[in-house]
Amino acid sequence: MAATITDVARAAGVSISTVSYALSGKRPIGEKTRQRIEAAVAELGYTPNAGARALAGRRTYILAVTEPLRPDTYTPAHMAFVLATATAARAYDYDVLLLTQEEAAGGLHRVTTSRIVDGVIVLDVLDHDERVELVRQLGVPAALVGIPEDTEGLACVDLDFAAAATLAVDRLADGGHRVVGLLGHPASVYERGSNFPIRFRDAFVARAQERGLEVRLATPDRTIPAVRASMAELLGSGHDLTGLVMHCEDAVQMRALDILREEGLDVPRDVSVISAASTFDTSSFSPPLDVIPLVAEESCSRAVELAIAQITGDGEPRVELIPPRYVERGSTAPCAT
Repeated sequence: MAATITDVARAAGVSISTVSYALSGKRPIGEKTRQRIEAAVAELGYTPNAGARALAGRRTYILAVTEPLRPDTYTPAHMAFVLATATAARAYDYDVLLLTQEEAAGGLHRVTTSRIVDGVIVLDVLDHDERVELVRQLGVPAALVGIPEDTEGLACVDLDFAAAATLAVDRLADGGHRVVGLLGHPASVYERGSNFPIRFRDAFVARAQERGLEVRLATPDRTIPAVRASMAELLGSGHDLTGLVMHCEDAVQMRALDILREEGLDVPRDVSVISAASTFDTSSFSPPLDVIPLVAEESCSRAVELAIAQITGDGEPRVELIPPRYVERGSTAPCAT
C-alpha cells in the first residue's frame, strides 16, 4: 500500500498541515522539521497524488460548510460546530463559505461545480440527506460530521452516540435504577431523520431493554407547557422514575430541573440525572449535572483533516466514531428504593 501524507506526518512527528506546508512551500518551516519531513518522505517513498499536484496551483483555499438552519434548529449548538470547523480550517490556511439555506443542494452544487471551493464539510447530517448524495455524485472532496444510513464512499466522523446512550443507561442500571426516562429533542427532529438523536434514542431503548429496565420516552418542543407535560409523563403518577437522561438543549434541561424541584424531588436522592451528548457546560446548572460531553472541536477538526487529505490526494472513505467519556458532577447516586 502506498504511503500517505498521514504516514509521513506520523513518521516525522508533525501535523499533516506541517507536511503540506513543507511540500508546497506555502509557509516557512524550521530547518530541522523540514529535514525530518524529507527523511520520512524518502524512507516511506511518499509521492503526492498526481491529480492533487496538478491542482495545487489552482486551489481556492476555501471549504464550503453546509449547515441548514431549519425551523427546529437549535442555533447555539449548531453554530458551535460551524465555529469549530472554521477554526480547524484556519490551521490549514483555509477559509470557510457557510451555506445555511434549508434547501442546501442548490447552493452546494453551485459552489462545487464552479470550483469556488476545494472541498465540503457537511454538518447536521440526515439519515437520507440530499447533500450527501450530491457530494457522492460529484466526487468532490468532502467530510461529514454525522453518519448517514449509507456511508459507502464517504468520510464520516462523529461522536459514538450509541455508545454514549449505552454509557448513560449502564450508569443508571449499575446504580440499581429500574425505571429510567429519556427527555429528548422535539419530535420534528426525529421525524425529519436527523441522524444523531435517532442513534442515541434507539441505542438507549435497546440497552435499557437488555438491562431489564422499564424505559419511558418524551420528545417535547421548547415551550414550558410541553416540557411540563413531558416530565409528568416521565415521572409517572406515583413518581416511580428514579433515573433520567436528558438529550436535549440546555434551556429544556434547566426547565426539567425546575420541575423536579417543584415536585419536591431532589437530585440525586430521589432522581439521578445525566445530561447526554451536550455541547454546553452543565457545571453551572442547579444542581450541576453529570455529563457525557459532545465536543464540537473533536469531530470538526477531524472532519477538516479528512477533507484536506482528500484535497491533497491522500484521503480514503472511512467512518470514525469518537468514544464518549463520562464526567461526574454528583447528580447520580444509587437508587434508594
